[in-house]
Amino acid sequence: MSDALTRMLTENAWLMADGATGTTLFNMGLTSGDAPELWNVDEQDKIRALYRGAVDAGSDIFLTNSFGGNASRLKLHGAEGRVRELNKAAAELGREVAEASGRTVVVAGSVGPTGEIMEPMGSLTYQGAVEMFHEQAEGLKEGGADVLWVETISAPDEYKAAAEAAALADMPWVGTMSFDTAGRTMMGVTSADLAQLVEGLAHPPLAFGANCGVGAADLLRTVLGFAAQGTERPIVAKGNAGIPKYVHGHIHYDGTPELMADYAVLARDCGARIIGGCCGTTAEHLAAMREALETRPPADGRPTLDEIAEKLGGFSSATDGTGDDEPQGRRTRRRRG
Repeated sequence: MSDALTRMLTENAWLMADGATGTTLFNMGLTSGDAPELWNVDEQDKIRALYRGAVDAGSDIFLTNSFGGNASRLKLHGAEGRVRELNKAAAELGREVAEASGRTVVVAGSVGPTGEIMEPMGSLTYQGAVEMFHEQAEGLKEGGADVLWVETISAPDEYKAAAEAAALADMPWVGTMSFDTAGRTMMGVTSADLAQLVEGLAHPPLAFGANCGVGAADLLRTVLGFAAQGTERPIVAKGNAGIPKYVHGHIHYDGTPELMADYAVLARDCGARIIGGCCGTTAEHLAAMREALETRPPADGRPTLDEIAEKLGGFSSATDGTGDDEPQGRRTRRRRG
Protein backbone atom coordinates (compact mmCIF):
# COMPACT_ATOMS: atom_id res chain seq x y z
CA MET A 1 0.00 0.00 0.00
CA SER A 2 1.16 3.52 -0.70
CA ASP A 3 -0.77 5.48 1.92
CA ALA A 4 1.21 7.87 4.10
CA LEU A 5 0.56 6.06 7.39
CA THR A 6 1.76 2.71 6.09
CA ARG A 7 4.93 4.31 4.73
CA MET A 8 5.64 6.05 8.03
CA LEU A 9 5.05 2.87 10.03
CA THR A 10 7.50 1.08 7.75
CA GLU A 11 10.14 3.76 8.32
CA ASN A 12 9.69 4.40 12.06
CA ALA A 13 9.63 2.28 15.21
CA TRP A 14 6.90 4.52 16.64
CA LEU A 15 4.77 7.49 15.64
CA MET A 16 3.27 10.15 17.84
CA ALA A 17 -0.38 11.02 17.43
CA ASP A 18 -2.14 14.13 18.76
CA GLY A 19 -3.96 15.01 21.97
CA ALA A 20 -7.45 16.14 22.93
CA THR A 21 -9.62 17.93 20.38
CA GLY A 22 -12.43 18.73 22.81
CA THR A 23 -10.21 19.97 25.64
CA THR A 24 -8.36 22.30 23.29
CA LEU A 25 -11.53 23.67 21.69
CA PHE A 26 -13.15 24.31 25.08
CA ASN A 27 -10.02 26.26 26.01
CA MET A 28 -10.60 28.29 22.84
CA GLY A 29 -14.15 29.15 23.83
CA LEU A 30 -16.33 26.30 22.62
CA THR A 31 -19.44 26.07 24.80
CA SER A 32 -20.69 22.78 26.22
CA GLY A 33 -23.55 21.53 24.07
CA ASP A 34 -22.31 23.21 20.90
CA ALA A 35 -21.23 21.15 17.88
CA PRO A 36 -17.44 21.46 17.43
CA GLU A 37 -17.83 20.46 13.76
CA LEU A 38 -19.58 23.75 12.96
CA TRP A 39 -16.31 25.51 13.73
CA ASN A 40 -14.82 23.88 10.61
CA VAL A 41 -16.78 26.51 8.70
CA ASP A 42 -17.47 29.22 11.28
CA GLU A 43 -14.14 29.39 13.18
CA GLN A 44 -11.54 28.13 10.74
CA ASP A 45 -8.59 29.97 12.28
CA LYS A 46 -9.25 28.21 15.58
CA ILE A 47 -9.32 24.82 13.89
CA ARG A 48 -6.06 25.62 12.12
CA ALA A 49 -4.61 26.53 15.53
CA LEU A 50 -5.88 23.23 16.96
CA TYR A 51 -4.09 21.24 14.28
CA ARG A 52 -0.98 23.42 14.32
CA GLY A 53 -0.62 22.98 18.07
CA ALA A 54 -0.26 19.21 17.65
CA VAL A 55 2.10 19.52 14.69
CA ASP A 56 4.32 22.06 16.44
CA ALA A 57 4.49 19.80 19.51
CA GLY A 58 5.86 16.99 17.36
CA SER A 59 2.84 14.91 16.35
CA ASP A 60 3.29 12.73 13.26
CA ILE A 61 -0.48 12.23 13.04
CA PHE A 62 -3.35 14.51 13.98
CA LEU A 63 -7.09 13.88 13.97
CA THR A 64 -9.55 16.15 12.22
CA ASN A 65 -12.29 18.03 14.07
CA SER A 66 -14.99 15.62 12.91
CA PHE A 67 -15.53 13.19 15.80
CA GLY A 68 -19.27 13.89 15.93
CA GLY A 69 -19.62 14.60 12.23
CA ASN A 70 -22.20 11.93 11.41
CA ALA A 71 -25.85 12.55 10.57
CA SER A 72 -27.15 11.21 13.89
CA ARG A 73 -25.04 13.50 16.06
CA LEU A 74 -25.34 16.53 13.78
CA LYS A 75 -29.13 16.13 13.80
CA LEU A 76 -29.03 17.31 17.42
CA HIS A 77 -27.87 20.67 16.05
CA GLY A 78 -30.09 20.78 12.96
CA ALA A 79 -27.06 20.10 10.77
CA GLU A 80 -27.73 16.55 9.56
CA GLY A 81 -27.78 17.83 5.98
CA ARG A 82 -24.25 19.21 6.30
CA VAL A 83 -22.32 15.98 6.93
CA ARG A 84 -20.27 16.08 3.73
CA GLU A 85 -19.63 19.84 3.94
CA LEU A 86 -18.42 19.83 7.55
CA ASN A 87 -16.23 16.74 7.18
CA LYS A 88 -14.74 18.00 3.94
CA ALA A 89 -13.91 21.32 5.61
CA ALA A 90 -12.33 19.54 8.60
CA ALA A 91 -10.00 17.58 6.33
CA GLU A 92 -9.21 20.51 4.03
CA LEU A 93 -8.00 22.60 6.97
CA GLY A 94 -5.95 19.62 8.14
CA ARG A 95 -4.41 19.16 4.71
CA GLU A 96 -3.47 22.85 4.66
CA VAL A 97 -1.70 22.64 8.04
CA ALA A 98 0.04 19.35 7.21
CA GLU A 99 1.40 20.61 3.91
CA ALA A 100 2.66 23.81 5.54
CA SER A 101 4.60 21.85 8.17
CA GLY A 102 7.56 21.02 5.94
CA ARG A 103 7.48 17.33 6.87
CA THR A 104 5.23 14.32 6.44
CA VAL A 105 2.26 14.58 8.79
CA VAL A 106 -0.70 12.23 8.49
CA VAL A 107 -4.15 13.83 8.42
CA ALA A 108 -6.47 11.31 10.08
CA GLY A 109 -10.19 11.80 9.54
CA SER A 110 -11.77 11.35 12.97
CA VAL A 111 -14.92 9.21 12.99
CA GLY A 112 -16.63 8.78 16.35
CA PRO A 113 -19.52 6.48 17.25
CA THR A 114 -22.94 7.15 15.78
CA GLY A 115 -24.39 7.99 19.17
CA GLU A 116 -27.15 5.43 18.69
CA ILE A 117 -27.59 1.91 20.07
CA MET A 118 -27.57 -0.80 17.44
CA GLU A 119 -30.10 -3.61 17.08
CA PRO A 120 -31.28 -5.69 18.86
CA MET A 121 -30.96 -3.47 21.96
CA GLY A 122 -31.47 -0.26 19.99
CA SER A 123 -33.05 0.90 16.76
CA LEU A 124 -29.98 1.48 14.56
CA THR A 125 -29.59 -1.23 11.92
CA TYR A 126 -26.21 -2.47 10.80
CA GLN A 127 -26.81 -1.15 7.28
CA GLY A 128 -27.91 2.18 8.71
CA ALA A 129 -24.61 2.45 10.58
CA VAL A 130 -22.66 1.59 7.41
CA GLU A 131 -24.48 4.30 5.47
CA MET A 132 -23.91 6.86 8.21
CA PHE A 133 -20.18 6.13 8.43
CA HIS A 134 -19.87 6.01 4.64
CA GLU A 135 -21.37 9.46 4.21
CA GLN A 136 -18.88 10.87 6.69
CA ALA A 137 -15.97 8.97 5.13
CA GLU A 138 -16.67 10.39 1.70
CA GLY A 139 -16.58 13.93 3.05
CA LEU A 140 -13.27 13.33 4.80
CA LYS A 141 -11.84 11.68 1.69
CA GLU A 142 -12.93 14.59 -0.50
CA GLY A 143 -11.25 17.01 1.87
CA GLY A 144 -7.92 15.18 1.63
CA ALA A 145 -7.69 12.99 4.73
CA ASP A 146 -4.93 10.37 4.45
CA VAL A 147 -6.74 7.79 6.56
CA LEU A 148 -9.98 7.41 8.47
CA TRP A 149 -9.56 7.21 12.25
CA VAL A 150 -12.49 5.43 13.89
CA GLU A 151 -12.38 5.95 17.66
CA THR A 152 -14.17 5.48 20.99
CA ILE A 153 -16.23 2.56 19.65
CA SER A 154 -17.87 0.15 22.12
CA ALA A 155 -19.87 -2.34 20.03
CA PRO A 156 -18.37 -4.96 17.69
CA ASP A 157 -21.07 -4.43 15.06
CA GLU A 158 -20.42 -0.68 14.99
CA TYR A 159 -16.70 -1.38 14.50
CA LYS A 160 -17.54 -3.78 11.66
CA ALA A 161 -19.88 -1.20 10.09
CA ALA A 162 -17.09 1.39 10.14
CA ALA A 163 -14.76 -1.10 8.47
CA GLU A 164 -17.31 -1.72 5.72
CA ALA A 165 -17.82 2.02 5.24
CA ALA A 166 -14.06 2.54 4.91
CA ALA A 167 -14.02 -0.15 2.22
CA LEU A 168 -16.90 1.50 0.36
CA ALA A 169 -14.98 4.79 0.43
CA ASP A 170 -11.79 2.97 -0.64
CA MET A 171 -9.94 4.43 2.34
CA PRO A 172 -7.35 2.94 4.70
CA TRP A 173 -8.38 3.23 8.33
CA VAL A 174 -7.38 2.90 11.96
CA GLY A 175 -9.85 1.76 14.62
CA THR A 176 -9.78 2.10 18.40
CA MET A 177 -12.25 1.18 21.10
CA SER A 178 -12.74 2.70 24.55
CA PHE A 179 -12.22 0.21 27.39
CA ASP A 180 -13.87 1.97 30.29
CA THR A 181 -15.85 -0.66 32.22
CA ALA A 182 -13.54 -2.86 34.31
CA GLY A 183 -11.24 -3.43 31.36
CA ARG A 184 -14.05 -3.91 28.83
CA THR A 185 -15.89 -1.58 26.51
CA MET A 186 -19.40 -0.50 27.49
CA MET A 187 -20.69 -3.36 25.31
CA GLY A 188 -18.43 -5.95 26.94
CA VAL A 189 -15.53 -6.21 24.45
CA THR A 190 -12.13 -7.16 25.91
CA SER A 191 -8.67 -6.49 24.53
CA ALA A 192 -8.49 -10.12 23.38
CA ASP A 193 -11.86 -9.79 21.66
CA LEU A 194 -10.79 -6.75 19.65
CA ALA A 195 -7.44 -8.29 18.66
CA GLN A 196 -9.38 -11.27 17.29
CA LEU A 197 -12.09 -9.13 15.67
CA VAL A 198 -9.75 -7.03 13.53
CA GLU A 199 -8.12 -10.07 11.94
CA GLY A 200 -11.48 -11.37 10.75
CA LEU A 201 -12.48 -8.23 8.86
CA ALA A 202 -12.53 -8.17 5.06
CA HIS A 203 -11.06 -4.65 5.22
CA PRO A 204 -8.96 -4.67 8.39
CA PRO A 205 -7.49 -1.51 9.92
CA LEU A 206 -3.87 -0.51 9.38
CA ALA A 207 -3.60 -0.27 13.17
CA PHE A 208 -5.94 -0.85 16.10
CA GLY A 209 -5.99 -0.14 19.79
CA ALA A 210 -7.53 1.82 22.63
CA ASN A 211 -8.37 5.44 23.31
CA CYS A 212 -9.98 7.40 26.14
CA GLY A 213 -11.29 5.06 28.83
CA VAL A 214 -10.56 5.72 32.49
CA GLY A 215 -6.91 6.60 33.00
CA ALA A 216 -3.51 6.04 31.44
CA ALA A 217 -2.70 3.03 33.63
CA ASP A 218 -5.88 1.18 32.66
CA LEU A 219 -5.27 1.90 28.99
CA LEU A 220 -1.75 0.47 29.13
CA ARG A 221 -3.06 -2.68 30.79
CA THR A 222 -5.34 -3.00 27.75
CA VAL A 223 -2.37 -2.45 25.40
CA LEU A 224 -0.54 -5.27 27.15
CA GLY A 225 -3.65 -7.37 26.51
CA PHE A 226 -3.42 -6.66 22.77
CA ALA A 227 0.28 -7.51 22.72
CA ALA A 228 -0.35 -10.76 24.59
CA GLN A 229 -2.47 -11.97 21.66
CA GLY A 230 0.63 -12.00 19.47
CA THR A 231 -0.73 -9.51 16.97
CA GLU A 232 1.64 -8.17 14.35
CA ARG A 233 -0.71 -5.31 13.50
CA PRO A 234 0.46 -1.94 14.90
CA ILE A 235 -1.16 -1.07 18.24
CA VAL A 236 -2.51 2.39 19.10
CA ALA A 237 -2.43 3.88 22.61
CA LYS A 238 -4.30 7.15 23.13
CA GLY A 239 -4.83 7.57 26.85
CA ASN A 240 -6.38 10.37 28.85
CA ALA A 241 -4.17 12.84 30.69
CA GLY A 242 -4.87 11.57 34.16
CA ILE A 243 -8.26 11.43 35.85
CA PRO A 244 -11.04 14.00 35.29
CA LYS A 245 -11.98 16.26 38.20
CA TYR A 246 -14.81 18.79 38.34
CA VAL A 247 -13.32 22.13 39.39
CA HIS A 248 -15.15 25.49 39.41
CA GLY A 249 -17.76 24.31 36.93
CA HIS A 250 -15.32 22.75 34.47
CA ILE A 251 -13.75 19.33 33.99
CA HIS A 252 -9.98 19.28 34.42
CA TYR A 253 -7.62 16.34 34.00
CA ASP A 254 -4.93 15.95 36.62
CA GLY A 255 -2.25 14.43 34.38
CA THR A 256 0.91 16.56 34.23
CA PRO A 257 3.26 16.73 31.23
CA GLU A 258 5.71 14.67 33.31
CA LEU A 259 3.12 11.93 33.88
CA MET A 260 2.22 11.85 30.18
CA ALA A 261 5.90 11.62 29.29
CA ASP A 262 6.15 8.53 31.49
CA TYR A 263 2.93 7.18 29.94
CA ALA A 264 4.27 7.63 26.39
CA VAL A 265 7.46 5.70 27.12
CA LEU A 266 5.55 2.97 28.93
CA ALA A 267 3.10 2.75 26.01
CA ARG A 268 5.98 2.21 23.61
CA ASP A 269 7.50 -0.41 25.90
CA CYS A 270 4.10 -2.15 26.23
CA GLY A 271 4.08 -2.64 22.46
CA ALA A 272 2.25 0.41 21.08
CA ARG A 273 3.62 1.89 17.88
CA ILE A 274 1.22 4.84 17.59
CA ILE A 275 1.16 6.84 20.81
CA GLY A 276 -0.94 9.88 21.59
CA GLY A 277 -3.24 11.35 24.19
CA CYS A 278 -6.98 11.68 24.56
CA CYS A 279 -9.08 13.83 26.92
CA GLY A 280 -7.10 16.49 28.77
CA THR A 281 -3.97 16.12 26.61
CA THR A 282 -2.70 19.53 25.46
CA ALA A 283 0.20 20.60 23.25
CA GLU A 284 2.30 20.97 26.41
CA HIS A 285 1.71 17.33 27.24
CA LEU A 286 2.51 16.31 23.66
CA ALA A 287 5.84 18.16 23.65
CA ALA A 288 6.87 16.34 26.83
CA MET A 289 5.79 13.02 25.33
CA ARG A 290 7.80 13.63 22.17
CA GLU A 291 10.93 14.51 24.09
CA ALA A 292 10.62 11.44 26.28
CA LEU A 293 10.09 9.11 23.33
CA GLU A 294 13.13 10.52 21.57
CA THR A 295 15.49 10.57 24.55
CA ARG A 296 14.60 7.59 26.73
CA PRO A 297 15.86 4.24 25.40
CA PRO A 298 13.45 1.32 25.01
CA ALA A 299 13.21 -1.11 27.91
CA ASP A 300 14.53 -4.64 27.60
CA GLY A 301 11.07 -6.11 28.13
CA ARG A 302 7.44 -5.27 28.75
CA PRO A 303 6.75 -3.26 31.90
CA THR A 304 4.94 -5.08 34.68
CA LEU A 305 1.57 -3.95 35.97
CA ASP A 306 3.23 -2.91 39.21
CA GLU A 307 5.70 -0.74 37.30
CA ILE A 308 2.84 0.91 35.39
CA ALA A 309 0.90 1.53 38.62
CA GLU A 310 3.98 2.95 40.33
CA LYS A 311 4.49 5.58 37.63
CA LEU A 312 0.93 6.35 36.55
CA GLY A 313 -1.21 5.49 39.56
CA GLY A 314 -3.29 2.44 40.29
CA PHE A 315 -5.91 0.72 38.20
CA SER A 316 -9.63 1.39 38.48
CA SER A 317 -10.56 -2.30 38.53
CA ALA A 318 -9.02 -5.52 39.78
CA THR A 319 -8.73 -7.16 36.34
CA ASP A 320 -8.67 -6.20 32.67
CA GLY A 321 -11.82 -8.17 31.92
CA THR A 322 -10.15 -11.07 30.13
CA GLY A 323 -10.53 -13.46 33.05
CA ASP A 324 -6.81 -13.84 33.70
CA ASP A 325 -5.85 -14.47 37.30
CA GLU A 326 -2.61 -12.52 37.01
CA PRO A 327 -2.20 -9.91 39.77
CA GLN A 328 -3.36 -6.58 38.41
CA GLY A 329 -1.22 -4.17 40.40
CA ARG A 330 -2.35 -1.67 42.98
CA ARG A 331 -5.93 -0.51 42.85
CA THR A 332 -7.13 3.01 43.33
CA ARG A 333 -10.28 4.55 44.70
CA ARG A 334 -10.33 7.12 41.96
CA ARG A 335 -13.34 6.80 39.72
CA ARG A 336 -14.18 8.22 36.35
CA GLY A 337 -15.82 11.61 36.68
